[in-house]
Amino acid sequence: MKILAPVDGSAYTKRMLAYIAAHDDWLGSQHAYTVLNVQPAVPPRAAAVIDKADLKAYYEAESEKVFKPIRAFFAKQGVTAQFVAKVGHAADVIAQQAGKGPFDLVVLGSHGQSSLMNLVMGSVATKVIAQCKVPVLLVR
Repeated sequence: MKILAPVDGSAYTKRMLAYIAAHDDWLGSQHAYTVLNVQPAVPPRAAAVIDKADLKAYYEAESEKVFKPIRAFFAKQGVTAQFVAKVGHAADVIAQQAGKGPFDLVVLGSHGQSSLMNLVMGSVATKVIAQCKVPVLLVR
């Protein structure tokens, strides 16, 4: 199974990884993991005055901060994973990547906010579910 695992380095990412580690059937050679980190874009006015190479290096460094412990997690589990860094709005990029993969499943850590909070603020998980044609497993 091809699995897309969006990560942001938060406690919710750690819970999602703990869930994967606790279930032996999620780890194994039958699964191919792609770990995705989406960095929010620097505002256009700021990006216009920053050297493009510096901006690219900034995005790569921020993604690598998130990827470093996750690389160690997968190495400890003996699982190889592909790591992909993108820039944009998280929900949109996750849904696009899920469709392009093509992936069989998206495993996503969720903040588990109340319905009222989602109504007011919105949620990356809610938006991914709404936009994604691939099944999504939310881990709270």
